[in-house]
Amino acid sequence: MTYAETLEYLYEHLPMYQRVGPIAYKKDLTNTRALCEYLGNPHRKFRSIHIAGTNGKGSVSHTIASILQEAGFKVGLYTSPHLKDFRERIRINGKMISEDSVINFTERIRPEIERIQPSFFEITVAMAFRYFAENQVDFAVIETGLGGRLDSTNIITPLLSIITNIGFDHQNLLGDTLPEIAREKAGIIKNNVPVVIGESNEQTISVFTQKANEENAPIYLADYAYSADYSFVSEDYSQQLFNIYRGGTMRYAGLVCDLLGLYQKKNIITVLQAVEILRVGFDISDTALYAGVANVKRNTGLEGRWQILGKNPLIVADTGHNEHGLHEVIKQIQTVPHKKLHFVFGMVNDKNADHILRLLPRNAKYYFTKANMPRALGENLLTAKAEDHKLEGDPYPSVKEAIEAAKRNAKPDDFIFIGGSTFIVAEAI
Repeated sequence: MTYAETLEYLYEHLPMYQRVGPIAYKKDLTNTRALCEYLGNPHRKFRSIHIAGTNGKGSVSHTIASILQEAGFKVGLYTSPHLKDFRERIRINGKMISEDSVINFTERIRPEIERIQPSFFEITVAMAFRYFAENQVDFAVIETGLGGRLDSTNIITPLLSIITNIGFDHQNLLGDTLPEIAREKAGIIKNNVPVVIGESNEQTISVFTQKANEENAPIYLADYAYSADYSFVSEDYSQQLFNIYRGGTMRYAGLVCDLLGLYQKKNIITVLQAVEILRVGFDISDTALYAGVANVKRNTGLEGRWQILGKNPLIVADTGHNEHGLHEVIKQIQTVPHKKLHFVFGMVNDKNADHILRLLPRNAKYYFTKANMPRALGENLLTAKAEDHKLEGDPYPSVKEAIEAAKRNAKPDDFIFIGGSTFIVAEAI
């Protein structure tokens, strides 16, 4: 098979959550264990760091990988979903898995695929683990896909577990309350493995402490130890700067970050707490830390986090897509000087549209659209729902058409924001 034929086989023959939604979610680890057993249990052949959470896990994963790379380690990175190329999901020191590796893996494991009928995500996890083992990485930073307890990645026993935060998302699969969602995420906490909690919440902290106690796992609350009380974005919008305090004392002055978005100040303290723990056994200098934080995008290829796509007018895309994430994004939109806001917006059909739409600013011109995928919410239905929330805008059948319309209407001192769904951003960039 060619690379294109291999992707077509994976996309068309395996249920993929990003395309078809909850029917692709497998509520046990049987298939992943079977696949990895077939491959010789590659997940036992490298050190790993496991990251779950409602939001921020992508930024945290990439930043930790970048720091470890700068410290001289060979670092595997597994994340999802991808924005433009399937191979973004599996990287070593920022370089995507080769097309040949994807082809060869799929051809080798195809008989097992036909036998056990795994999901798309289960296959990609097995592919990543095999690739990292074959290439003898020093570390693999592994991001969960959905949840934690039953996530396909949860067959690993990591050096460190991280839970960034808990918010409402995927309630149909994870639970209707924050404690219920937290219990699913807490499933990545392992016996005697330290765990970092990025954002403390009075509704969820007892869930994490109870699980940590049961597993005899040391627990660290990043926002109790660290704080970032100051940040600014450079004049060219290419970076922001943080002053970081540890227990009230300056620890990292002038920490430059190439990931934009004010929400990164929450992610960075999670990263710093994780690095503090890793330093007990590994040489990670302050020089490597500063360089890693400053060069996340260059080192790992991360995109879609408050990404600047144009100026005059300013055009920004961000993958925040649930209530918790969009709340942070909208707070930042309100800090950007502009005359008029043009909002290119789309959703998937299994989100609670009313809960999302009520968060959006009313003083904006909306361009409602849909990504080119089966799970997308139709632009006409989205427009009708938005009218109930006093949001004014028009439907567009494609992301490209919506963005082109926004550009036609926007003046140089206006602001165009593109978001609502990871897949809207993927098409935009």
